Amino acid sequence: MLTATFKKYILNFKQPAGTSRGVLLSKKSWFISIYHDDKVGIGECSILPNLSIDDNDDFEKTLKQVCDDINNWQYWFEEGLFAFPAIRFGLEMAMRDLSVGGSKILFPSPFTDSKDKIATNGLIWMGDYLEMRKRIIDKIESGYRCIKVKIGALNFRDDINLLKLIREDFSDKDIEIRLDANGAFDPNEAIEKLNELSKYDIHSIEQPIKQHQWGEMAKICSNSPIPIALDEELIGVYERSEIRSMLETIKPNFIILKPSLLGGWKQSNVFVEEAENYNIGWWVTSALESNIGLNAIAQWAYTLQSKLPQGLGTGHLFTNNIPSPLQIVDAGLVYNNLIHWDLTELVNV
Repeated sequence: MLTATFKKYILNFKQPAGTSRGVLLSKKSWFISIYHDDKVGIGECSILPNLSIDDNDDFEKTLKQVCDDINNWQYWFEEGLFAFPAIRFGLEMAMRDLSVGGSKILFPSPFTDSKDKIATNGLIWMGDYLEMRKRIIDKIESGYRCIKVKIGALNFRDDINLLKLIREDFSDKDIEIRLDANGAFDPNEAIEKLNELSKYDIHSIEQPIKQHQWGEMAKICSNSPIPIALDEELIGVYERSEIRSMLETIKPNFIILKPSLLGGWKQSNVFVEEAENYNIGWWVTSALESNIGLNAIAQWAYTLQSKLPQGLGTGHLFTNNIPSPLQIVDAGLVYNNLIHWDLTELVNV
C-alpha cells in the first residue's frame, strides 16, 4: 500500500524577478511525498501566479484528494488532473522517484553520471535600464553564449538600447540573443516593433502578443523578420488534435516546453512529437521550480538530446532552494554526484 503527504514551501528570490506581468519576490511550490515500505518518492507541484491554469482555490483541496487516494494514482494521472497540470507533474515525478528508490536519478544518463552537461541560456530579468545592463554584462563575462532577455516592461527605446549595448561588442556569432515579451506587444504594433528589434540579429522572440489570439499570432508568424516561439500559448492545450490545430494555424518557428505548466513529461512529449511533425523547433525551460523540479526537468530534457541551449539555469535564483547536486559550471547545468541531496526540509528521511 502507498501513502502520501504534501507540504507547501515558499521559495524566496535573491533579487526581484521582473517580467512584463509583474515582479515576483517569492513563489509557492508544494512537495508531494509518496511512501512505500521504507522508500519515499518526492515530486514538486509548482505554479506561477497569474499564469498556471491551476493557480486557484481548488489547488490544495485537489492535492489533498490525490494524497488521500494515492493508491488510485493511475486514475488521477491519466484522467483526473488535466485541469491541474502542476499536480499531475508532481505525481508523475514522485512515482518515478519512488520507482528508483528515492534516488532522484530519474533518467540515468551521462548527465547524471557527471560526464556531460546541458548548455543553458543566461536569463536576464527585467529591471531598470542600469540593472539590466549590469546583468547582461555579468552573464556574458560568466561565459554565456546565449542570453534570454525579458522585454516589454521598460520603455521600448530602453529595450532597444540594451540590445545595442550587446551588439556594440558582440556579434550574433559571439552571443545569441533570445527575447521574451511575455505577451507585452499590442497586435497592431507587433510587426513594427519586431522589424526594429530584428536589426540586432535576434535568434527568436517568445510570445510577442498575449495567448488565445491564434489568428493574430498566425499573421505575426508569417510576417515577422524574427522567428517566433510560443510559450504561454501552449498552456491549457491538452488534446493532440487541438495541439495539431494550434500548430497548423499559427505555424510558429519554435515552441517552449515547461512541464509544470503543461502537465509533465508525458504531455510534453506529445508537444515534442507534434512539433517535429511540422518541423517546428523546441527547447525546454523551467518554470521557477526548486531543485526538485529542476532536476526532474533537466534529466528528462537531456534524454531528448536537443542541440539548442535550454532554459534550465534557474537553480541559483532562490535563497532557500533545496540543496542538491545541480550546479552551473561554464554556462552549463551539471549534476555533480559528489554532492548529496539534503531533503530534511521536505520529509523525515
